[in-house]
This record gives sequence, C-alpha cells and structure tokens, in this order.
Amino acid sequence: MRHTISLTVENQFGVLARVAGLFSGRGYNIESLSVAETLDPSVSKMTIVTSGDDKIIEQIIKQLNKLINSIKVVDLTVTDHVEREMVLIKVSASGESRTEVLRLVDIFRGKIVDVSPDTFVIELTGDEEKISAVLNLLKPLGVKDIVRTGKVAMQRTIQHDGKGDK
Repeated sequence: MRHTISLTVENQFGVLARVAGLFSGRGYNIESLSVAETLDPSVSKMTIVTSGDDKIIEQIIKQLNKLINSIKVVDLTVTDHVEREMVLIKVSASGESRTEVLRLVDIFRGKIVDVSPDTFVIELTGDEEKISAVLNLLKPLGVKDIVRTGKVAMQRTIQHDGKGDK
C-alpha cells in the first residue's frame, strides 16, 4: 500500500542524503520526494511517498525517527490531510488541436504558461487522479514532455466540537 509520510527535519547539510540512504540501504523505494524549508529557515519539511505493508512502513517510520536531524515523522496516510501535485505538460498545439487543448486546460483549471507556434506548456495542480485524468485526455493530442513535482501534503487542523478533547 502507498503511504505519504511527512518528515520535519533540521535544515542542515547532508540530511537529505541520510534520508535517501536510509531507504536505499534497506531496499525501500521512494516513489516521490518533495522538500523545502518552512517558515523557520532552520527547519525543512519533506513529503515522502513510498509503498509497503504495515510492517515495512512501521520500520521506515522508526528509522526516520532515529535520524539525528529528525524532528517529527507523521504517516499522513492514516490522518486527515490535504495533498497536491503540480505538473508541467508540453503538448502539441497546432491547427485544430489548439482549441481542444485550450478547452481541456479550462475544464481542469490549468494555465498555459508558455506558447510557441506548435506547442503549449500547461501548468496544472491537483491530486494524483486529476493529473492522471488530464494526461490521459492530452496524450492523444500529442504530449511531448512532462515534469511532475511529486506529492506535497499537509495534515489538516483537528476540529474540536466544543465537548472536550477529540
């Protein structure tokens, strides 16, 4: 099963290499990885997507918690969270296909960020299903290239019902 893990770490040289080494050293795959500093420049947040059964994910989380620069590890898969991915898609856009591409971009609330006589570069943000859906519709029109950010995710704020703790 796929898991999305949020990892808060000290923003120091070599931390990313240690995290990647932890995965590769144990034969685990990182399906996507996104990392950037937070509001506090001394802290970074990583969103890691990986696959494995409950035992493997438990082992990954334990090992991530043991890293010296690790501050907080959360398996977002088991919490209420928001996740998004951004993709840039270069697609053929000449003749009749130009109108169809523009229509699809509008339907999926994307943006055209670059135009040439024969291509458009589309920027699109959404969940994995939305990205896959637009790619499937654009492929017959001639997708030339794609670049994906990988998933970014954030835990939702816990809502209190006013009746004590939840």
